[in-house]
Amino acid sequence: MATCCIGLASAEPVSGASLPQSFPISQVRLLPSAFLHRQQLDICYLLALDADRLLAPYRKEAGLPPKAENYTNWENTGLDGHICGHYLSALSYMWAATGHEEIGRRLDYVLTELSVCQEAGGNGYLGGVPQSKSLWAEIARGDIRAASFGLNDRWVPLYNIHKMYAGLRDAWLIAGRADARRMLVAFADWMLTEVSQLTDEQIQQMLVSEHGGLNEVFADVADITGDKRYLRLAHQFSDQQLLQPLKEGRDVLTGMHANTQIPKVIGFKRIADLEHLSDWDFAARFFWDVVVKKRSVSIGGNSMREHFHPSDDFSALLSSEQGPESCNTYNMLRLSKMFYQSTADRCFVDYYERALYNHILSTMNPVQGGFVYFTPMRSGHYRVYSQPQTSMWCCVGTGFENPARYGEMIYAHEDQNLVVNLFIPSTLSWGDVSVEQTGTFPLEESTNITLHLSRPQHFAVKIRKPNWCSSMTVILNDSPVASRLEDGYIVVERRWSDGDCLHVALPMHLTAEQTPDRSPQYSFLYGPFVLAAKTGTDRQDGLFADDSRGGHIANGPQLPATQLPALIGSADSVLSHVQPIDGQPLAFRLTGLSLPAFEGLTLVPFYQLYECRYQIYFPLYAADEWKKRQATLEAEEQARMALEARTIDKVFCGEQQSESDHAFCDNASWNGADAGIHWRRTNHNFSYQVKTDGARTLMLKGFADPESLIVTIAGRELPAVQLSAEGTASLSLPADLPPSATLVLAAPQGSTATPRLVELRLCR
Repeated sequence: MATCCIGLASAEPVSGASLPQSFPISQVRLLPSAFLHRQQLDICYLLALDADRLLAPYRKEAGLPPKAENYTNWENTGLDGHICGHYLSALSYMWAATGHEEIGRRLDYVLTELSVCQEAGGNGYLGGVPQSKSLWAEIARGDIRAASFGLNDRWVPLYNIHKMYAGLRDAWLIAGRADARRMLVAFADWMLTEVSQLTDEQIQQMLVSEHGGLNEVFADVADITGDKRYLRLAHQFSDQQLLQPLKEGRDVLTGMHANTQIPKVIGFKRIADLEHLSDWDFAARFFWDVVVKKRSVSIGGNSMREHFHPSDDFSALLSSEQGPESCNTYNMLRLSKMFYQSTADRCFVDYYERALYNHILSTMNPVQGGFVYFTPMRSGHYRVYSQPQTSMWCCVGTGFENPARYGEMIYAHEDQNLVVNLFIPSTLSWGDVSVEQTGTFPLEESTNITLHLSRPQHFAVKIRKPNWCSSMTVILNDSPVASRLEDGYIVVERRWSDGDCLHVALPMHLTAEQTPDRSPQYSFLYGPFVLAAKTGTDRQDGLFADDSRGGHIANGPQLPATQLPALIGSADSVLSHVQPIDGQPLAFRLTGLSLPAFEGLTLVPFYQLYECRYQIYFPLYAADEWKKRQATLEAEEQARMALEARTIDKVFCGEQQSESDHAFCDNASWNGADAGIHWRRTNHNFSYQVKTDGARTLMLKGFADPESLIVTIAGRELPAVQLSAEGTASLSLPADLPPSATLVLAAPQGSTATPRLVELRLCR
């Protein structure tokens, strides 16, 4: 029987007990495990990066000669400087988490260089956004031209500078660098001046453009300084278009760019906690509930092509090569930690554990050390890994932050009581108490917690009883011990002595979980671990990313669904398809499949798979249903695959990354989403830079609006066209096009607008 392991958050703190506080990352050290291994690889990745290349955009904007050239990829195509903010956060956390001396020296060097840039600028600004002075001068005088992925013809500059704000905050709060505090406050003062002549409505107009979590960092500055001017700024930078419906308990997320919204909600929660605003807290909690319960797949991730798909239809997500984005889950973990510390509710840790093991841990290559942007849920597909000198995506920035933060939710304390939330080998230093958690979980279904004390002390040890563990037991020094179950935690309260050891048995069992839309698509879990099957290694094109704008996407061949296994049987016996393999912990054999060649396919925890094609979700069919469906599926897949084979380039209109990757240029256009389908239209024109080498046909897809449009490519105007009743049209292209060209879509003279365009394809 299918079960769902992630529940709704409760509205109030549990039991009225003292609220938990996670320990500073500097008090936790990882012991040998998959987490420590990746953390050590991350140190190598961080040190492989050239700090002077990351700093180059900042020196240029400060009027200083760069010491090295910008990195390529996103770092020299408009988002210049964003990775340096992530780098500052990663160095700060990694130094605190490990004490690594070279990481500390690199952190100090970056801060020193940034301080030079800020002083040279003279007004507190610290950014790498190209042509910053003219941009911010326009904004300050109220000339605001905002789109979802741009502001005054720059690629999301508010989002860009948010990374530096967050980096400076982390360098102060996490790494204790006093210069970072000074620089952070000066940068916040610059923003106070920048928007001082703008109305709240004008600032809200700016927030149409992706802006990260600026509301959160301004709230942080208010907390750091005690100055309420920054709290006012945090309110001004809180997007009312999202906040108001969330306050009313309305899910308006379908079609929205997912990771634009999550940082905003983190800011809502931060402001709610500082000012005790119950309606803001409700809004953030409602968002968490909707995303986790209705919009996430089993690994804890969400989104398709970076956007929230309809909550009642996961089919597009399961067929896309652009599955859950790593940045989203990074931010959902941050939001979950905030709710855990304000409610003590175990459900937030249950989700945190699920997403940490199955998405975050899996997004780092355990051999090469690269990071993943999209994790396709499409069966038989694969992931692309970053490389230090070529890949400057957002998910590289959060990617190399993640390993430094692995330890921040393992332990917490409620006043003098110790809380153990995660079963990751590690040590904790807490005053005159130290804790050592050892074992090989999940290879062994247990963990050992040893206390070291300078003197006997009386307190409680609270150990999370996970939602996946029905019969957890605790033994003290090889003998039974008195305990009680309290709000999802096993509590052992006594007078502890040095060397006391708790052995915690964590028996796991198999579950099957459908997608939240309740379609017959099943993912299998053992305890908290999502299981997946390796399906091959062929044609993983671009497995290690180059520096192209689309290098983060796994654009290799997509395998037809008919060539991948489905389950043949009934819903009430779906778990009978999975059998443990003797002598191989965490390995299972999958039987009762549609294709004999896959019978006995091996399932293992997803985080153990890398550099391969894989399958996480398995469709379920009755035997007679499969025979009928197979022919239909095959015809659909063949038609789709044939179209993909003909496609030279494609643009998803109105979707941020696709349009950014095609150098979108706007002239009085607007975008939206209907039923989760993104579109763009204009009453003048808009354009993309597209690949045209060998293209002979332009295929248009959109809504069957009555308007027509004019297409110009490489300066040559094509005949006016109108979309059919099915919302499609095709245009023949000139035979002598250059390898790439500007494609302009325009409204005919006298027309009110073009139709709503959804997709453009240039085909052979």
